[in-house]
Formats: sequence, structure tokens, C-alpha cells
Amino acid sequence: MNIVFLDASTVGDVPNLNSLKELGDVTFYDVTSAEETAERISKAEVVITNKVVMTRELMQNAENLKLICIAATGMNNVDREAAADLGIEVKNVAGYASVSVAQTTFAMILHLLQDIQSYDAYVKSKEYSKSPIFTNMDQNYHEISGMRLGIIGLGNIGKKVADIAEAFGAEVVYYSTSGKNTDQPYTLLELDDLLTTSDIVSIHAPLNENTENLIGAEQLRLMKSSALLINTGRGGIVNEADLARELDKESIAGAALDVFENEPIKADNPLLGIDKKDRLVLTPHIAWASVEARTELIEGVKKNIEEFVNN
Repeated sequence: MNIVFLDASTVGDVPNLNSLKELGDVTFYDVTSAEETAERISKAEVVITNKVVMTRELMQNAENLKLICIAATGMNNVDREAAADLGIEVKNVAGYASVSVAQTTFAMILHLLQDIQSYDAYVKSKEYSKSPIFTNMDQNYHEISGMRLGIIGLGNIGKKVADIAEAFGAEVVYYSTSGKNTDQPYTLLELDDLLTTSDIVSIHAPLNENTENLIGAEQLRLMKSSALLINTGRGGIVNEADLARELDKESIAGAALDVFENEPIKADNPLLGIDKKDRLVLTPHIAWASVEARTELIEGVKKNIEEFVNN
């Protein structure tokens, strides 16, 4: 079987990547541009893609193509209607990153709440060695216990975040972006109520017609001035220009984003030019990417190919 992985660099150096070779003749490309895609898939029976776009035209011209495996959960980079018309199966992998994203979410929350790095720098600078007292009270931090954590999108990842929040002693509330997820063991609120009353707002929703630009200036101004906004869901849910302005206005205490409207983030993104830089944490879409999660992802891709062959 001829298998082509178009953007293998997006899963990094995972220990089981070469196990895909057990399934056939595999060609790994680190990255593939739109101009290179047609040639690279021309003889492939199976194409693995994380973010490389698969259009109708590309699929029509790949005469041997039988299966597209998406090395991710999101499937919006593949024209699934065209694939169905052409008899090409499309499979994704779900559930592999829930623990990783939840852990990163709390790494961001703890960074914004407590900023261990600044204490570490204080000690290593030898300023602590000069202190007349045993501690340092130059900055305050607060406990998660007793806070209200509002989750936007209570799917598998949102539930993991809720579990951890409760372990910290926080109260969990949530908002259903679809309006259908109403049977959960947490208080369901309308969005405005969640924003107004939460100390931490954490986004774990897909990007769709219900969530695009869900959080803009109007919504940010509803939040407490002491509140934090975390987005490890999808770029485009938070209006980045509005967030940059409201952070500089100190409408909220801080924000952390792992996802952006354009990825990689554009150099002129307003978030990169804010004055209140200490109020903002930005990471390059890595919340999903623990070694364990990426290993499970490759196992999922391999399983999808095996099931397709067996059926």
C-alpha cells in the first residue's frame, strides 16, 4: 500500500511514527505546500494530512486514492462532500488530546494567577539573599479554591478541565455553544451570565457559526476586572483585536491563548503589540501536543488505516 504523510513535522518526533511503515510503503514529507500537493499524492492510496488542504480537484486527479486520514480531530481541511462523491473514505482521530489540553489550560491559569517565574528570577538574581525577611510580598496571588470557573464548550476536554477545577476547589459552570448540551452535573448558564459571574473563563469549543467571534469587546467588558480568559479551543472564537484593546484598558486581569485566527500568528497581530504584556500569555498551538497525546494520535491514524484495509 502506498501511503503519503504530507505534513509529518506537525506531529513532531514521536516514538511510534515509523510504526506506520508496517502498513506499507510510507513516504514522509515534513511540510507540503499547496503547489506540491498534487504531485505528492498522485500515486498514493492513502494520504495522511494534519493541516494540508485536500480539495475536490486534488482528489479527482489522485486516481489511486482510497483513504484520507486526518492526523487531527478537526476535518475542515478536507472537502468531505467531494470525497464522498468520489468514493474516498475520510477518517479523523478524536479524544487523544483531552488530558494534554486540560493540563496546558491549568498551566496557563497558574502562570497568570501566580507567576512562579518571577519568584524564581527574584531568588536567582540574589535579591532574596539581601532581604531582611524570609519571604517576599511584592506581588499578590490568589487561590483557585472558591473561584467560579466558567467553561464554554463542555465536551471531552471541557469535562477534563471541570474535573481538575473541582479538585482545586473551584465551582464549575458552563455554557453550551450548541444549546443542546444541557444534561451535565454542572450549572448551565447563558453566556452573559457566565461571563459576568466567572473568575476564570475557559474556552473549549469548536469554531463554527455559533462560536465565530463569540467573545468580542462587548463580552470582555461584561467580565470581572479580576477575571482571566483562557482559549485553548479554536482561533476565531475570540476577537483578537478587541482582546488586545481590552487588555490594555485593564477590562480583565489577564488572558492566555494557544490558538489564533491565523496560524502561525501574523507578525502584525495586535496581541503582539499590547502595552500590558504581563497580562497576556501566548503559546504556539501546543496545548494538544504532549508526547503521550501525539503518540496516541499516531496509534489512531494507524488503527484507521488497518480498519479500512480489513473492511
